[in-house]
Amino acid sequence: MPSPTKKICTSAPTRICDNGGWTDTWFAEYGKIFNIAIEPRVHVELLAFKQTADRPPITINAKNFGDVYCPTGIADKKWGKHPLLEATIAEIGMPENLALDITIWSDAPYGASTGTSAAACVALAGALDALTPGRLSSYELAQAAWRVETEQLGQQSGIQDQIGAAFGGINLIHMDAYPHAIVEQLDLSQAIQQELEQSLLLVYLGKPHSSSAVHEKVIREMEDIGPTAKPIEVLRQTAKPSADALLTGDLCGLGQAMVKNTAGQRMLHPDLVCSAAETIIQLGQDFGVLGHKVNGAGGDGGSITLLTDGDKQTKISLANAILQENPAWKIIPIKLAREGLIVHVHTTK
Repeated sequence: MPSPTKKICTSAPTRICDNGGWTDTWFAEYGKIFNIAIEPRVHVELLAFKQTADRPPITINAKNFGDVYCPTGIADKKWGKHPLLEATIAEIGMPENLALDITIWSDAPYGASTGTSAAACVALAGALDALTPGRLSSYELAQAAWRVETEQLGQQSGIQDQIGAAFGGINLIHMDAYPHAIVEQLDLSQAIQQELEQSLLLVYLGKPHSSSAVHEKVIREMEDIGPTAKPIEVLRQTAKPSADALLTGDLCGLGQAMVKNTAGQRMLHPDLVCSAAETIIQLGQDFGVLGHKVNGAGGDGGSITLLTDGDKQTKISLANAILQENPAWKIIPIKLAREGLIVHVHTTK
């Protein structure tokens, strides 16, 4: 069996606590967004072989879905089982005379509203980019991943998920005119990072995020009102206070910004904060949490971030209460992702 000429391993983080989300969209026109990159990451292993008549040009193994297949319609944009992965290949391209075996997986639950799709796109784009002599910057990779969703697939997409995946760390994103942005990465002390990591609790609501109908309704309403809509302005005003608070180690201030952001999501549409999230918010308040943020755009399913006071026993008791309330809910173990896209290239021949 022939050996690959190159083995490329990449990974990109997911994200939580996207305060200011919804303001990174075309209908908001401009915005500010804060987010925290986390592990679990999305991983890609790409094996490049010399192309032969008996080897398909592309084989994709989407491990989380149990799908192994050979897409044939990428050149014509006739997407198969996993349009996001196929469209990423179309966007970045691949050298001639190579055949690629691509395996992709993550420990993050599918549809958790933690930017997993953007992380998958960035990780795969980074692996494909590593096949060529030139390398895209972190920002260029984030832009490419944004184009995959908006231009290749024709979907609605903001810009902050892709930036979080490409850059990692904790970001304050200044979007002056969609989709262009300046990324300000927060330089936090080790002590603040440790306190933050110990205080965060990520709860998966038991099923994938699914609220496209609600999102489309919100978008139509915001398109009619324009970028100065009150809910959008409320959301814009949560990002910088989040960053300012965290820079000084003020977790109470960060928590207040998270609460304000979730209230802004309710203003956009009450269904963006689903009943499961509301129950967890109440449980969190019973245990004295500092803040709560429905991750991503919100809606049915997905996940919610709780910011505790850092007391280990209180955090354990809260987690137990959440799991007792509904066994379908899950606590997702997380760590801060201090690095964004990571690329390792191994030449075997």
